[in-house]
Amino acid sequence: MKEKRKLDVGESSKSHTEKTGELPETEPRRSKRPRIEKNFGDDFYTFLIEDDPLTYTEAMRSSDASLWEEAVKSEMDSILSHNTWVLTDLPPGSRPIGCKWIFKRKRNPDGSIEKYKARLVAKGYSQKEGIDFFDTYSPVTRITTVRVLIALAASYKLEIHQMDVKTAFLNGELDEEIYMEQPEGFVVPGQENKVCKLVKSLYGLKQAPRQWHEKFDKVILSYGFRICDFDKCVYWRVYKNSFIIMCLYVDDILIFGKEHVKILEVKNYLSDNFDMKELGLANVILEIRVIKDENEICLTQSHYVEKVLKQFGFENSKPVSTPYDSSVKLKKNGGDSVSQLRYSQIIGSLMYLSNCTRPDISYAVGRLSRYTSNPNKTHWSAIERLLRYLKGTVNYGIHYSGLPTVLEGYSDANWISDSDETKSTSGFVFTLGGGAVAWKSSKQTLITKSTMEAEMVALELAGGEAEWLRSLLSEIPLLDKPIPAILINCDNQATIMKVKSKNHNSKSSRHIELRYKILRKLTSTGIITLSYVKSMENLADHLTKGLSRGQVQFASRGMGLKPIT
Repeated sequence: MKEKRKLDVGESSKSHTEKTGELPETEPRRSKRPRIEKNFGDDFYTFLIEDDPLTYTEAMRSSDASLWEEAVKSEMDSILSHNTWVLTDLPPGSRPIGCKWIFKRKRNPDGSIEKYKARLVAKGYSQKEGIDFFDTYSPVTRITTVRVLIALAASYKLEIHQMDVKTAFLNGELDEEIYMEQPEGFVVPGQENKVCKLVKSLYGLKQAPRQWHEKFDKVILSYGFRICDFDKCVYWRVYKNSFIIMCLYVDDILIFGKEHVKILEVKNYLSDNFDMKELGLANVILEIRVIKDENEICLTQSHYVEKVLKQFGFENSKPVSTPYDSSVKLKKNGGDSVSQLRYSQIIGSLMYLSNCTRPDISYAVGRLSRYTSNPNKTHWSAIERLLRYLKGTVNYGIHYSGLPTVLEGYSDANWISDSDETKSTSGFVFTLGGGAVAWKSSKQTLITKSTMEAEMVALELAGGEAEWLRSLLSEIPLLDKPIPAILINCDNQATIMKVKSKNHNSKSSRHIELRYKILRKLTSTGIITLSYVKSMENLADHLTKGLSRGQVQFASRGMGLKPIT
């Protein structure tokens, strides 16, 4: 047998095959990108509260086997009651996908176990596009929408009820022909060679979220509801002297209304069409606790903050008064990484917190997230300071008192504060009903040549959010129409004058010119209006830089952030 050899650079694989009758042996192509080793540090360790079983066998052999067995039986009962599949022979040429059991202990905000949950999940990663699935897109409501609706509930004294759809994805109807192996522990005796032909969608399938959302839309539209054009997960229905607003987040439903009877009618209709769990008045949604009294509604994640502090060993740390020390100049680390994985875990936990209920830490989290790939001791000192700030403000929440009922915004930008930075930071915040409903702190995507240009970029970002918020409010049935122009406060008079000036002549880049034209259109069409505010009174100032204790407290109070009493 002829010995294989590597081809010379100039020799074609075709000629080699013709001469030897063998396929050429070629070296695999390798990436030329330099490999950087990530050092997790000597103090790296994994946090485990209580391990959930990883397999069906492990669950059935654990000390909680009876509880897991009950959870598995409940899941199978739901699957069979929905007629999710039929047993059949596998057609020639078809390939079944696998499935597995997922086990999880669901916990209450205080850490106690609420229930043992088992979920049968299809191995959707083995699906082939164009064969097992086609379109997978499914809308999810923005957390901003949830806050807007809760602020309106505080302003107009609405009831907020909550329901949960049990095994929501099992309601979706499949258009594709998909075969799946029988689940472990439930293989039918005498039919071991048969497979499950899926009729309804199952958790894990790539198209499952989309099919569920289409099913929900079909059911709710047939009951007289309409879909909001600016958030496809918001539905509303107007009655003779009342209305109902619903907000869907995958399988969690918030129901807003003034008449208790109408809310109960909607609940009964949902229960008739889906397997629902009645949760009464809204209490916890997406790890956010909803506290309502006669005067206001508060959103807080104090339990989540406590869990994060405990998880990373800062539950007994000494509090500080500001989340970020502006005197510290952070730069990219050119040396070895320090506990990179743990640093990333903390940033990930805090990002969710800053996006939901804690705008006061948005700038610090956004700034520190730029160094997750290679943090050093300076970055660790900054993130420890942030955790110590949370320790002192653990019981903070956004309080919606109901007043004022007008949406108002603030915009700001800092212009390259650090020596190694080439791009500024934009920030905006919008308040409604006495609390913040939308905010953002982000690094700009282009290089600006002046403070005025940086403020222009930030203002255009705020203007885009204002346009969307105004459009959303215009579809809410309880508000008077038309919605007035949204006031945006800016602390740079040159930027305001530039936008209001009709005689514009500038040598700015086309990116700045584009933003100028967008702002001109927003103001000329009455979507937004601009006003000057002093920097000390600008609520967005803390979203672009580190501030003193007094300024942080002022901004927090202005956004409705204060301790829960």
